[in-house]
Amino acid sequence: MKKRTKSIIATIASIVALVSLGGCAVTQKENNNQDKKVTSSKKHITDDKEAIKQKQLAYLKNHEQEIIDLVKAQSPKVESVQIDWEETQWSDGGLTNPEYYINVFGRINNIESSSWGTLIPINDDGTLNMDEMFLSNPLRIGGDLFA
Repeated sequence: MKKRTKSIIATIASIVALVSLGGCAVTQKENNNQDKKVTSSKKHITDDKEAIKQKQLAYLKNHEQEIIDLVKAQSPKVESVQIDWEETQWSDGGLTNPEYYINVFGRINNIESSSWGTLIPINDDGTLNMDEMFLSNPLRIGGDLFA
């Protein structure tokens, strides 16, 4: 009788162990699927942000003359304005300035060592506020202010 009881207990223990291992495997599969969903949704959010940035950049390029006019208004010596679209940056707000901006940079008068920068506020709905655009980096040539 004792042998039979031990045998039954061993069989039950084996079944419990197998069921537990199977449950762990199923749980692991579910966790992997959830990880894939999270990764997929993060990629989707990143894709959405990139699409918004591309729309904003296209909008800026359509309003390029407004940027040029702002830069030219800084000095009568500015004959031409070059915008470096490759250097355009998006701010993500910060501790001292929680607003969101697009930073646009460029040169003046085709001078390689010249520079300027503007900040263009981004509205809550993702549109750009060209009316509030301002020069954030003054006109410079070789690091010196351009008057």
